[in-house]
Amino acid sequence: MEYRFELALCAALESPDRVVARQLGAGITNPGGRIVDVCVLTPGPEFDRRAAITPDRIPAPAIEADVGSGAAVPVADAFDLPPSRAAAVVDRAVDIGYLERERHGGRPVVRATARYPTDWIGSLAAIENKPDLGTPGDLAAQLRYDVALGLFDEVVLATASYVTRAHLNRIPDPVGVWRFDPETGEREVVREPTPLDPDDPGTEIREERGLRTDVALVAPDAKARKRRRIAERAYGKGWRPSLPDCAHATATDDGRPYCAHFERVVDPGRECGAGCDACEPATGRGDTPGPERDTVPPTERDRLRDERTAWVADPDGVGPRRQSGLSRFL
Repeated sequence: MEYRFELALCAALESPDRVVARQLGAGITNPGGRIVDVCVLTPGPEFDRRAAITPDRIPAPAIEADVGSGAAVPVADAFDLPPSRAAAVVDRAVDIGYLERERHGGRPVVRATARYPTDWIGSLAAIENKPDLGTPGDLAAQLRYDVALGLFDEVVLATASYVTRAHLNRIPDPVGVWRFDPETGEREVVREPTPLDPDDPGTEIREERGLRTDVALVAPDAKARKRRRIAERAYGKGWRPSLPDCAHATATDDGRPYCAHFERVVDPGRECGAGCDACEPATGRGDTPGPERDTVPPTERDRLRDERTAWVADPDGVGPRRQSGLSRFL
């Protein structure tokens, strides 16, 4: 239920004013300590400059390296990384068009194809999905983590449950609350989120044990680097999943994986493949068989993202983009 709820919410949030992605790491001192269900990126003033560079995620080490769009820099001088890791980062950055590589005096050198914009992220909103508040699990701890760290501009809880005063009392005050119907796409704002300040130092909750809570203080510059990495990941990834090869696999108009046999949206990672008695290998589609085949072809996913969001599939001829905040989601 939660998976289908999450995909329905992502589809409902899509707009030419923003970029929507799901399942992004949001830990800083403990990178795997927090995964955000849904992230909404709102464009900043230099968003078009970023979109014009590449539709893919730019590796963080390439952005953080001492490489500009002027004179070429030796790879060994630009990256404070082991040589093999630096080579892999350069290869990827060259493949996506962010870096160009040459050789000067027998040494590999690189330069950026464009200046990386510093103000392309307008805001980042984190949305935690909990369709059934009757089984909250670690919900309160996850939301306390988000509020204490202050990595995102706003944090929202999305649920299909009726929200009572008792529920609201257990949720940190700054967290906004939506009641969302995945069947109709309708959203009701139960409580508006209180804006957080990502420019302030944050407190990352590492572990809660009875009366003791282990935390780490996080400086604003560390938060800024993480926000840029999240934004890059969101921009390059999106939210649409892929499916294993199956004759019953298709997609809804908005790109959610759909099984014609069971007549519903499915979770490909848990419900499809060899573990499904109804699975039949697809034939005659012209696709490469195997578990990595995309049910929604990459070109179709690109078309949907390009039409429905601020993401740009083909950077050539990028035009002005409108901007909106979380308050315009309804």
